[in-house]
Amino acid sequence: MTEPSEIAETVEEVVDGVWHWQIHNANIGGAISSAHAIASDGGCVLVDPVRLADGALASLPTPGSIVLTARTHQRSAWRYRTEFGIEVWLPEDAPPADEEPDRRYAEGDELPGNLLAIRTPGPEWPHYSFLLEREPGVLFCSDLVSNRGDGELSFVPPEYHEDPEETRHSVERLLRLPFAVLCLDHGPPIVNDPKAALRRLLGEDA
Repeated sequence: MTEPSEIAETVEEVVDGVWHWQIHNANIGGAISSAHAIASDGGCVLVDPVRLADGALASLPTPGSIVLTARTHQRSAWRYRTEFGIEVWLPEDAPPADEEPDRRYAEGDELPGNLLAIRTPGPEWPHYSFLLEREPGVLFCSDLVSNRGDGELSFVPPEYHEDPEETRHSVERLLRLPFAVLCLDHGPPIVNDPKAALRRLLGEDA
């Protein structure tokens, strides 16, 4: 199984109706693995969830579904599927996962939580980011870039990507999207001008 053993103790609200928690994941050398929840239809949608302490999880709306950006981010999805009796969504062209997902999605599909699925290749072809278009606009970016906590972004090391040049192109395309908050699978969110941080990463004028 790919589930990390670590458990996040606390959860924080990023913006209204969006929450973040993280662990130092021994499966990837102690680097940060982040997860999110989005308020939706009286409950919430879990995005690439790592395990959250029961008390902190109880502070969120009841999970109603789980959406995964890639097979590599199964994490605690199957645990929470069993615990809450909810569906797991996975890209339609993803390789086999630890368990069979309930639903598959493709580029341009609208997912639970009104998330728009956006293909962002580079790490691998079946790799997605999600856009929450409601104000202020939140982008959930998977394995393209990371944030060590200082607000400055870095590309995920190229040895972990099948096409690092395409990773860069995916980041360039993301800049065209309408968002003001950037949530990452590896590191804390950026809520103050994340597009400027992405442009600095690309070597452009912020």
